[in-house]
Amino acid sequence: MERAKKPTAIPVSPVAPAPQVSISDDNSRVTASLPTGESVEILLYGATVISWKSAGGKENLFLSSKAYLDGSKAVRGGIPLVFPLFGPPKADHPTGHLGQHGFARSSRWEYLGKSTSESSKLPNSSGDSSVKLDFGLSDNMLSDSKWDYQFGLTYSVTLSSEDLETSLVVRNTGSRNYEFQVLFHSYFKVEDISNVRVTGLEKASFKDKVQGGKQIEATSEAITIDSEVDRIYTSGPEQPVAVLESGKGRYQIDRDMLPDVVVWNPWEDKSKSMADLGPADAYHGFICVEAGSVTKWNTLEAGDSWEGGQRIKSL
Repeated sequence: MERAKKPTAIPVSPVAPAPQVSISDDNSRVTASLPTGESVEILLYGATVISWKSAGGKENLFLSSKAYLDGSKAVRGGIPLVFPLFGPPKADHPTGHLGQHGFARSSRWEYLGKSTSESSKLPNSSGDSSVKLDFGLSDNMLSDSKWDYQFGLTYSVTLSSEDLETSLVVRNTGSRNYEFQVLFHSYFKVEDISNVRVTGLEKASFKDKVQGGKQIEATSEAITIDSEVDRIYTSGPEQPVAVLESGKGRYQIDRDMLPDVVVWNPWEDKSKSMADLGPADAYHGFICVEAGSVTKWNTLEAGDSWEGGQRIKSL
């Protein structure tokens, strides 16, 4: 017998597609993708971001065709992480026994897991429509760091449909204060370096490493590349930096607690001496705009922590 009144069906809301995260079969890299098509890939060696694609598959990061991806050498391309030292070691400093740019980019990190992004300190953050991947490195994970301090690093890579955020938390887990430097060595992919301009640093003085470290006053001009460029700008983190190509915006970099920006391209002659940079004309296809804190040492007292990061928009 049929009922006179049937119960009303309860509507079921469709489940929204969720971000997908996978770990490679050899446990060497982590990949995340959004339902809207964006993706990011991180090599556990160095916790190096080696790919960041916009919806539609457009790659935003340059990766050398000769880059070592087997954990035998720091990666040429992507976003290598520099810590606790920028540049060559300083003999009179506790980092003096480390290799160039420190050990973070040449150590295997632990993947700590994924989560919904927390509210970012950076302006216009994309909030919950994103996936955050966390990676960890500590002193007890290093067999021979040649840096006699206790520390814990948490590196977070947050992918959204609007941007990519990378942030680092440094914790002093020991009983002694120490000094460090940090930098995100970002290689941005471009079609032709001769059509690139970098803006946002017009009012900043800089150290010109091509001229032996000469200090140059602000030029009030956008940066163009037609020869080797290796400069350290100090502009304060409140000023966004933009990369334009053929007059159109390509990338925008916002920074938190990172007052310095390195702009680098090796050009033709220096490229020839770099065995892991390829193809031969690779310098035409990238510009390094590197957010960091490197002109001075950051002092971290025992038990304290420091956090800084960048947010990159592909325009």
